[in-house]
Order: sequence, then structure tokens, then C-alpha cells
Amino acid sequence: MTGVTALGPWPGHKVLKAQDVAFTELADVPAGVVGMPPMVHMPKRGPYAESTARTAALLEGMPVELGPHGWQLADRPGADLERSAALLREDLDALAVLGHAWAGPLVVTTRGPWSLAAALWLARGDRVLSDHGAVRELVECLAEGIALLVRRVREAAPHAELVVVLREPSLPDVLGGAVPTFSGHGRIGAVAVPDAAARLDHVIEIARGAGAARVALHGGARFASRSLAVMAATDADCIGVAAAGVRAQQWEPVAAAVERGKRPWFGLPREHPRKGGPDVAKLARLIHRPWGEIGLPAAGLADVVVHTDTSGGGDQVLGNLQAAAYETRTAVQVAALLAERAEA
Repeated sequence: MTGVTALGPWPGHKVLKAQDVAFTELADVPAGVVGMPPMVHMPKRGPYAESTARTAALLEGMPVELGPHGWQLADRPGADLERSAALLREDLDALAVLGHAWAGPLVVTTRGPWSLAAALWLARGDRVLSDHGAVRELVECLAEGIALLVRRVREAAPHAELVVVLREPSLPDVLGGAVPTFSGHGRIGAVAVPDAAARLDHVIEIARGAGAARVALHGGARFASRSLAVMAATDADCIGVAAAGVRAQQWEPVAAAVERGKRPWFGLPREHPRKGGPDVAKLARLIHRPWGEIGLPAAGLADVVVHTDTSGGGDQVLGNLQAAAYETRTAVQVAALLAERAEA
């Protein structure tokens, strides 16, 4: 069945209310569609709730702190790390209240290892990405941390089918040698494609071993053929792109990934509330028209997952919970239209 979820980030500060909206909007969906509620991420609660902090707080045995230039590795755990961990506990508590009886797919999102390595700073030096040893350690610690998160989510929602999404919006820059150094005058060397895929595979393997039913890699709003090729070369079950970001010939590598058995996730562009409702047909055409033109079978649209995503993998939050609910309902309608085409 065609899937639908809402990756976020979610607006506001009230986690329990946002988590309730996520379950409410995605629990009752049309025939042929499967709702996949997310564990909500709410970065408006401050720097300790932003995506880098939220993921860095998972690093087992690799403490972080908020430095003058952003989040950096620390010599020992401190108050900054505890604040991030406390916010994550708040999210898990809300999930336990509202998702304890949920028996369908449940989506949990973190930053992927390469985007995290590009965002984090060494305690004394440049970005973690600039140090091969630090990258290796970060990947190990993140894999262990995600495994622990998976176990904690399974305790909060014991009947759910857990889907882990590793978001890699910086992967094109990592592969292209475009991540700036501390001074801003240079660039950190490009990561080799086999190494990039191997590190991702390690995190995927550990997440599955901890109980994740599926693991998705999401490239964010920017489309990059090299990045997509790396994600497709991994053992990930699903590959995510922004529907509006894939142009003409760029659909060929997407189709190749689908034919290799990767389930495609498509982020929908933001749809503002308006009179007469959303243009669902127009949004669905972003997917089914090139899907058919490239020669993919219409029945394969049943394996597609569509989702709301206002930031492309970052922390930009637009609107309020009412707008988030509207966008989620729109995504459900798009999924229903794709499901009808798949059945026909």
C-alpha cells in the first residue's frame, strides 16, 4: 500500500499536542494507504532540540557541548548534553502516552553520520569530517546510539513497526568536497564513494539489529546524482528525495534505484491553506507523471511513500500545528490518489 508520513520538523513547543496531531491525522487513512506517524521533532524549543543537537545527544561515549561556532565534541558530558537528552526523553514520554497501542509503522528520524560529521566540530580543531579517525569513531558511536534509541522507542510503542530515517542533506557536499573548513577559505577533501556507502551500511546494520523493521536514507531537498548513487548502493530499504527537486533525466537514477528494490520516498512541496483546498492532483502529478514516462509500472506506486517536509532535512519550521495538520491531510490525499492509480 502507498505510505504517507510527516517527517517534520514540527512547529511549536507542546510535544504531547504535536504527537497527538501526528497520530490523529495518520491513523484514519483511505483504503490502499498506510499511515506512518512520526515521533515528532520540535526544534523551536531551542538549540538543544535542533536536529544536530538531537542526533549528537545519541552518540554513545562521545559527549558534545554547545560551543561558540555550534555543537562540538567535548571532553566530558555536561549541562548542554543533559538538556538535549532531557528533551529527547520528553519526546519519548509523549510517544509512550499516545503510541503505546499503535500497531502500524512508526517513523523515527535522525541525522545521518555524514551530515552529522559535517555539522559537528572537534573539541579543538576543524569539523569532525576533517579527521578520519574522528569520523570512524562518530559512526560507531552514532550506530550504538541509534540502536539504543530504537530499543527505547520499542519500549514506548511496543506494537509498532519501527522505520528509521537517516537524513543526509549534506551528503552532496561531503561527496563533492564542498564542506568549508573552519577558516572558510578552504574545503574539506571529498569522501570516497565506497567509504561513504560502507559507513552508512554500518549504521543501517546496527539499527536493524536493534529492531528496526526498515531503514530509509533521505537526501533532503537538493537532488544530487552522486548522493543518490551512494544511497542506492547501500543496504537501505528506502531512498528519499524531494519530489519537486527531481528533473527530467534525473529520474533515470531514481528509476534504477526502484528497479533495484529500493522503496522510494517523495517529499511534497509546501502547500499553503487556501480556498477550495489543496491542488492534490498537481502534487500527485509530480510523482506519477515522470514515474510513467520513465517506464516504471503504475502498480509500483503502491510502494511509494509520500511525506510532508518543510525544511529539506534542516530545522526551518513554518506555520503552526494547524498548518502542519493541513499539510499532513494533503499528503494523505496525494497518497490516496497514487494508490488509486496503482490499483487501476
